[in-house]
Amino acid sequence: MKRLALALLSPLLLAQAKPVLVPDVSQREIRIAYSFTGAELLLFGAILYPGGRLPDDERRTDLVVVVKGPVQSITVREKEKLAGVWVNAEALNYRSAPSFYAIASSRPVNQIVDDRTRAIYELGLDSLQLSPASSATPTVQDRFARGLVDLRQRAGLYHEAPNAVEITQGVLYRARVSIPARVPVGQFTAETFLIRDGKVLAAAVREIDVQKAGFERYVAQAADRNALPYGLTVVALSVLLGWGAGRLAQRV
Repeated sequence: MKRLALALLSPLLLAQAKPVLVPDVSQREIRIAYSFTGAELLLFGAILYPGGRLPDDERRTDLVVVVKGPVQSITVREKEKLAGVWVNAEALNYRSAPSFYAIASSRPVNQIVDDRTRAIYELGLDSLQLSPASSATPTVQDRFARGLVDLRQRAGLYHEAPNAVEITQGVLYRARVSIPARVPVGQFTAETFLIRDGKVLAAAVREIDVQKAGFERYVAQAADRNALPYGLTVVALSVLLGWGAGRLAQRV
């Protein structure tokens, strides 16, 4: 009976023996107004070990923090020079590319986990699951994926920061992630992964709400809820401004 009881309780005991992450972020809400020039998120927290005791072995504990924006569909186009003019050539559609992606880690991710684990948890820009919508060859998909990542890196929307997570006394941790001025709006997630010996032992998620504020919010809501009147108003304003500029030029 003792053996049977231990066998039944062993999954519970093992679950209790795992560490737990208690994460938080400095801002749960980010409001984008006309003066918004970007923000810096502080991601911090603690590692709670069973019994309050740190592991006494020599294996290193690592932390990886991933901040993701809402996924979106996107079309990536290649350009080629034809008769001296740059024109659109091949294109590839993606169904679920993150609109924003930043990863910070206590050391380079490829030194922490293997390629399979990186792909499962999307740890790193070269491990993103972008879900191409066409049946292009792997070579073509890889070329377009690298192009998409490069474009978003240059826009400040994709970012990798190895050695950016600080761990204090094996318990407290913190990392900083920059949010650019061109950040898309929506529901963001901040995921924290605790990794030892190449295995993810614990994970936790916090949500961050990024929304427009003030006049920008009003314009965005008008465009979303009343697309036709908004479009007609924009066209009318453009015509009016063009006419006004023409009249002014005639007088001058």
